[in-house]
Amino acid sequence: MTARHRPCALLIASCLAGPAIAADAPTVNNGEVLRVRVVEAKQTLMAEDVVLSGDIQAQAQVNVSFRTNGKVSKRLVEVGDHVAADQVLAELEPLTQRANLDNARAALSSAEAQLMQAKLTFDRQKELLGGGFTTRTTYDNAEQDFRTAQAAVDSAKAALGTAQEQFTYTELRAGVPGIVTSRDFEVGQVVQSGQTVLVLAQDGPRDAVFNVYEALTARPLGDKTVEVSAQADPKVKTKGTVREISPTVDATSGTVRVKIGLESTPPAMGLGTVVVGRGRFLPHEVVVLPWSALYRYAGKPAVWIYDPGTRKVDVRRVAIDRYGPTIITVKSGVRPGERVVVAGIQFLRPGQEVAAIDLPESDIQGAAAAGAGR
Repeated sequence: MTARHRPCALLIASCLAGPAIAADAPTVNNGEVLRVRVVEAKQTLMAEDVVLSGDIQAQAQVNVSFRTNGKVSKRLVEVGDHVAADQVLAELEPLTQRANLDNARAALSSAEAQLMQAKLTFDRQKELLGGGFTTRTTYDNAEQDFRTAQAAVDSAKAALGTAQEQFTYTELRAGVPGIVTSRDFEVGQVVQSGQTVLVLAQDGPRDAVFNVYEALTARPLGDKTVEVSAQADPKVKTKGTVREISPTVDATSGTVRVKIGLESTPPAMGLGTVVVGRGRFLPHEVVVLPWSALYRYAGKPAVWIYDPGTRKVDVRRVAIDRYGPTIITVKSGVRPGERVVVAGIQFLRPGQEVAAIDLPESDIQGAAAAGAGR
C-alpha cells in the first residue's frame, strides 16, 4: 500500500471500530448518552445459614467440697477420671473427728451404766412399795432418777450418731457419677468446709456450647434444630435444639453463651470435643443484587434507581441485610419491579439521562463481577 492510501485506510478502520468501543465502554464521548446495565429488583425468600464452633460440655456440673474442716491426707482421683456416686475421692486426717467419736462412745457407756443402776434401784423400790416397806417419796425419787438416766442414754446415743456422721465427713464422696473436670487441692493442704476442691461433670445429657454474637440470638432458627459434628471427624454428627441462651453478654469477648441440648451423644464426642454447629434461620424476604450495584452516598449504602419513563437515574439509600461474596441482600429501600443500575454507577449523577440495557436475572453474579472490574 502506498503512503498516499494509508490515511484513508486508518480512517476507515477507526470508523468501523468506533461503534463497538462506544457500545462496550460506559463513558460519554462527544455528548453521547451514557449506557448502563440494569436489573429488575425482585423479592425472594432467603434462609441464611449459620456456622459456629464450640465444644461439648455436661448439662450438669457438681462442685464437690468437704463438709468439715481439716488437712488433706489422701487424694484418690485425677482430672479425667470417671467416678461412681459412692466412691471415695479424698480423705482428711480424722484426728479431731476420731477423738470426738471416742468421747461420744465413752459418754454413751457411762450413761448406760447409770441407767442400769437407776433401773435396779427403781425395780427394788417398786417391790418394796408393794410390800409396804418403803415410802412413796423414795419410790418417786427412784423413778425420776431412772427416767433421767434413760434420757441421758438417749442424748448420748444422739451425740454418738452425730460424731459418727462427722467422722464420715472426712471422706469426700461426689454423690453422683461423672467425670472429674477440675481439681483445686493437694495432699497436705488445709481446706475449709464448703470450699470447692473438685468439679464433676455429671453423667447424662450433653450440651454443645457456643459463644455467639448477640445479634444472632435475636434471629430465630427455622426448624429449631442444629446439626452438630465433630471438627476432627465431620462424619461424627448428631442433632440438638437450643436449650439455654445466656441473658448476659460476656464483658471480655462481647459474646453470648448458647447451649444446644444434644438428642444423643456419640462416643467420639467426649467432654471438651471441638464441634461445629450448623443451623438455618427462618426465611425472610429480601432483594438480591450484585456487589456492583452498591454505592456509597453521604457515607451510607445506596443504589442507583433507573426510571424507564424518564430514562433518568437517581440515587437512593438502602438498608443492607447481609453482605455475601458476590451479592448483597437489601431489606429495605428498593421496591420489587424497580430497575437498579449494576454497571456504570461510577459515571452517574442524580437526574442524569442514560441508555439502559437489561441484564438477565441469570447473569446477576456475572454482572457483579463485570461491574467490579470497571
